[in-house]
Amino acid sequence: MAEVSEVLMSVLSTIRVPRPGDRVHKDECALSFSSPESEGGLYVCMNSFLGFGSQYVDRHHTRSGQRAYLHISQTRKAPKEDDENSGSGDPPKKKPTRLAIGIEGGFNVEQEQYEEEVKVVLFPDRQEVTSDDLATMPDVVRERVSLAMAGLMSADSVSHALQVQQWDGELRAESRHAVELEQLNNGTKIPPSGWRCEVCDLQENLWMNLSDGRVFCGRRYFDGSGGNNHALLHFQQTGHPLAVKLGTITPDGADVYSYDEDDMVLDPKLPEHLSHFGIDMMTMEKTEHTMTELEIAVNQRVGEWEVIQESGATLRPLSGPGLTGMKNLGNSCYLNSVMQVLFTVPDFQSKYVSNIDKIFNEAPSDPTQDFKTQVAKLGYGLLSGEYSKPAPDPGEGSEPSSEPRGDQVGIAARMFKALVGRGHPEFSTNRQQDAQEFLLHFINMVERNCRSGVNPSEAFRFLVEERIVCQQSQKAKYTQRVDYILQLPVPMDQATNTEELQEAERQREEADSSGAPTPAPVRACIPFTACMAALSEPETLTDFWSSAAQAKTTATKTTRFASFPDHMVIQVKKFTFGQDWVPKKLDVSIDVPDTLDLTALRGTGQQPGEELLPEVAPPPLMTPDMEVKAPVLDDSTVSQLCEMGFPLEACRKAVYYTGNTGIDAAMNWVMGHMDDPDFSAPLVLPGTSSAPGTTPTESFSEEHLATIVSMGFSRDQAMRALRATSNVLERAVDWIFSHLDDLESMEVSEGGRSAAESEGSREPPPGPKVRDGPGKYELFAFISHMGTSTMCGHYVCHIKKDQQWVIFNDQKVCASEKPPKDLGYLYFYRRVTE
Repeated sequence: MAEVSEVLMSVLSTIRVPRPGDRVHKDECALSFSSPESEGGLYVCMNSFLGFGSQYVDRHHTRSGQRAYLHISQTRKAPKEDDENSGSGDPPKKKPTRLAIGIEGGFNVEQEQYEEEVKVVLFPDRQEVTSDDLATMPDVVRERVSLAMAGLMSADSVSHALQVQQWDGELRAESRHAVELEQLNNGTKIPPSGWRCEVCDLQENLWMNLSDGRVFCGRRYFDGSGGNNHALLHFQQTGHPLAVKLGTITPDGADVYSYDEDDMVLDPKLPEHLSHFGIDMMTMEKTEHTMTELEIAVNQRVGEWEVIQESGATLRPLSGPGLTGMKNLGNSCYLNSVMQVLFTVPDFQSKYVSNIDKIFNEAPSDPTQDFKTQVAKLGYGLLSGEYSKPAPDPGEGSEPSSEPRGDQVGIAARMFKALVGRGHPEFSTNRQQDAQEFLLHFINMVERNCRSGVNPSEAFRFLVEERIVCQQSQKAKYTQRVDYILQLPVPMDQATNTEELQEAERQREEADSSGAPTPAPVRACIPFTACMAALSEPETLTDFWSSAAQAKTTATKTTRFASFPDHMVIQVKKFTFGQDWVPKKLDVSIDVPDTLDLTALRGTGQQPGEELLPEVAPPPLMTPDMEVKAPVLDDSTVSQLCEMGFPLEACRKAVYYTGNTGIDAAMNWVMGHMDDPDFSAPLVLPGTSSAPGTTPTESFSEEHLATIVSMGFSRDQAMRALRATSNVLERAVDWIFSHLDDLESMEVSEGGRSAAESEGSREPPPGPKVRDGPGKYELFAFISHMGTSTMCGHYVCHIKKDQQWVIFNDQKVCASEKPPKDLGYLYFYRRVTE
């Protein structure tokens, strides 16, 4: 023991006591999914506080020179017998009344109990020191090491802080405007019912402004559904921030929205504010569902849940390489499903798993913050089979179940989820998300981190060709854009069971009026061929401004493939928005085929003898006296474009250059000019202070420029990114990483303009790298969603492995008996090579 004491004395200066703000990784290995519960336990470096499993701790010791590690091992305790459990089944469960986890009235989450053993291990000889051993050592050693051990054990681990311990989906912050809200004495009194929007007479989704009592409809969404945006426009015109949703007012409260804070809020003075306009909360009854009620209902919904999860069948559990389950970390099923499918793609396997030793050897000192390391760790965890083991029985001594459970120990991708979600307003939370949006978000991160070398996301990248033909001149315009997902429309009018649907709707209306139980819903059956026909048919553009005719006319737009990727992702456009602001899902069954031939949808480009529309801007807008003045722009169209996330000046130019001809024409202009260097520069009219063709003086934040330049970009590239995103740093960083191909081909001259702009003889910069080949595919995976909207519900995925369909439902991995291919949301096809 004296020898051990001497070793501890020699490394005492490297042993730290955790301080507030230190990141302590005592639940998960930085390079694998080993934990204190794993065989061999977890070794936590007592200097960096990084955790390592037994297979990686020697590597860290060799690279860092650190010798002192806290070894933590845990053994699961048998759960206590529940007094309410009869022993023959599950204990009775209380019905949730709140959209919450871990609090009264919410969904219950049981915490597992462990027996824990802690000791210090000294490398390289793995000498062990227990708390009892410390008692016999010199005071300076005993005190320092004991403090470090106690500090590590009491510190909150990083993963623990990210877990859902207690979550309340109904919790809202108090609005900063509520206490001092100014209310106008305009004599307005609101009746208890019969409300209408003051502008458009809409009778649903109505909001009363708490400053002036005026009633307007809610937001308009990208697909034209929802309200007509009049409540938002009223806020933009008046600055009155708070509005209450009519129909949700009860003695217990109401839905209050702050336009200034852009969130649902609490108004502690709501009774007083409503009383000002003659509304007595104590007498009001709710006539519309709140979002919380809809989410609670969907979490208990049956029907598609049972079909998609194959609940009615006894499924055979599977395990082994490529058959590893993933723990649900609190609404992380969207991430689990997407990553299970991606690591079935050879490009991701070879990039991250085949090169894992190289990636780990090149990892920075803190591998928990390195994208490549964490993706490689996840890929190896899913494909190696090391964590594909049956989960332990719920309790020792309990009788074994007669049916296989299918649960695995699996992996908990906490570090990965924290890293890819960091800084994102949605993926950094524990709320349910859209799997399609996460897939695109992850692909974007892969693009950022693969600026040089192999880029696995190229497996999904393809070019789309859009052809617009002016019906008056018969001249055409061709544009191309990059995409990763094919969005498939759902033509509800093509349902093959229309009569059955109509009868079900009639029965539902009768049940609503009579108070009888609601009949079982009937699912619309849509042929896949009808969806493909809707995708390929020409779209009519009304009020299209033709540069050939120099007037508004009608045009047709046809969308085709300019290239076919190695792997095709198809998203069924099931989600839309209802009149009550709540996203909803179309309940449809589509006969998606196992094989797919898209050859007929390949674009052909400009045809022989076909004339192109000239690149001419429409005439400037003139006032009746023909003097050039400030443009008279359609504020409604400008507002719609701004809500889609485009810069204000770009939206104004789109409306101006399309002659106020409507949202479709303006949107076409935006999509065709997004890569212009002056896309978001201020609109300059002929005859104004700036001469035509000149760019107004621009002002950029030097701090923002310095931040982007520090990432390895030039000052001109940083200015271009800030210009394209209205000087917003976060959006500029996203923009610059999504335009890498353009930036890398941009040679900047001394004047600050690209050489391609100043020399007309130069060839245009090369486009993004895409793969191409035959358009024939076979289905190998699909992701299904259960629930009424992307904001709630559950995701599972089915993947075809060795000609056998396998269902991945978080930690459950089983052979699929009846894969519900007709109910999928995202479908993954791979190219068939002949």
